[in-house]
Formats: sequence, C-alpha cells, structure tokens
Amino acid sequence: MIRTDMHTHTFFSQDGREDLRNMLEKAVSLGLRYYGTSEHFDYDYWKRGLLIGGKQVRQIDADAYFARARRLQREYADKIRYLAGCEFAYENSSAAQELYLKTADKFKPDYIINSVHVCLGNDCYFPEFFAGKSKEYAYNAYLYRVLESLDAPYPYDVVGHIGYCSRNAVYKDAKLRYAEYADVLDKILIKIIEKNKILEVNTSSKTAGSDFLPDTDILERYFSLGGRKVLFGSDAHDAFRIADKREQVSAALSKIGFTRLTVPVRGEFIQEEL
Repeated sequence: MIRTDMHTHTFFSQDGREDLRNMLEKAVSLGLRYYGTSEHFDYDYWKRGLLIGGKQVRQIDADAYFARARRLQREYADKIRYLAGCEFAYENSSAAQELYLKTADKFKPDYIINSVHVCLGNDCYFPEFFAGKSKEYAYNAYLYRVLESLDAPYPYDVVGHIGYCSRNAVYKDAKLRYAEYADVLDKILIKIIEKNKILEVNTSSKTAGSDFLPDTDILERYFSLGGRKVLFGSDAHDAFRIADKREQVSAALSKIGFTRLTVPVRGEFIQEEL
C-alpha cells in the first residue's frame, strides 16, 4: 500500500479548498508516512497576465506559507513526516525564472515539482486552449513545452502530471497515448532519466480517459528505458482526495515492475516500498 502523497494544495494556493492542519490530520488518519504540500507558485500567470473567470490569479503569500508549514512540521514530527514543497509552473521568461530561483534560494523548500500549465498563451486546462486546434496539434504543443521545461534553470526534483493537457480536453477521445506521441514522449522520458529527476504519477485525471497521469503505457515505456524514480501525487485540493486511487496506482506500478516510490527531501532521494 502506498503511504505517501506529495502533490497536494491548501488554502495557500489560489485554488485550494482546505486548511493545512485539516490536510495533515487527514494524512495522519490515512496512515501516510510522508505527506507533502506543493503549493502553487503561478509566475507563469503573473508574467502573461492571465485571468481565471475574468479575475487575476491570487499569488501565494510565500512568507506566510513557509512560516506556518515549518511550525506544523515541528508539531507533527512524531506523527508523520510532513514536507513543505512548491509546484513551480514553468514559464520560459527570464523574469519568471528569476522569481523561481529567488523563491528556492530564500525559502529552501523541501522539494519542488516542475509543472507545465500554460502553453501557447493559455492554460491548457481551459477550453480556450483547445479552440481551433486539433488534438494532435494541441497535445504536441503541450508535450514539447514539457520537454522545454526540463531544462529550467531553477532547481526541481519532480516532473509533474505529464498529460495535464488531457484533464479537461474538449475532444471526444481525450486520452493521451504513448503510441500517438512516441517521438516527443521518448525525448521527455530519456531526459528525465538523464537529469536524475522523478516522474510523478498523478491521480487527478478528471476526464482524461485514464485513472492517473501519465497512463500505464507511458509508465511502461519509462520503465523500459531504465526509469525507476516515480512519485505518487493525488493533486488533492481538499482533504477528501488525499491519497486518492493509491490502490490502483500501487497495483499498476507493481505490475510494470516498479518496487519503490522515490520521495525527495532537500536533495536526498528516499526510497519507499510500494
């Protein structure tokens, strides 16, 4: 049974729906050994002036987040290994990247997930991203953005939710299949291995046609290429979804041949048995 969940969000993130203490209490009740909050740092939105529902995205109060997280780390130390992390939303502008570098240097998060949300000027979760685009064009654009993000100049440990573009896609068949994007996916997976990064298995798949992202076919290819570092993340934005689908992920990973999860802690990779 998986006893980690390293991709979650609380009220500190603009779309979080739960207090941090409530999330920790739920993680403890589920018997997790490692629990992490990876609050959103949306400097991609800031740089491009993007809106959600006509409103500016609230940027995180990083000082408040890390101050509270460090207090709760001490308070819960005898119950769970709680890690205070970040999700950096990749943006290729020097201004945004400088902010990520400063954030990492100032707060020294326990781990960083590097994710792609914005592509071709829009967040590829929303319908606007897909307007006038074929599935092949939209998904290739997203995947090449992921490939580009792997060379980000700021430190990161985890490559987040590959397949994010399929979560809320407008296509009748939204599933992102390895066979259809093998060339770019191979480039991504090989570079993840070469850079010694961790591939996240994210269970917030919504209408992607998969129980988790990336799906089994991509995980099988990663394993065949020599990739062994995987991380479990529910992407929970409330306590109800913490560790969601951990049984399915554990079974799928074990069937492929994975025996461990990799938990990043301040540059150290801790191996946790599935």
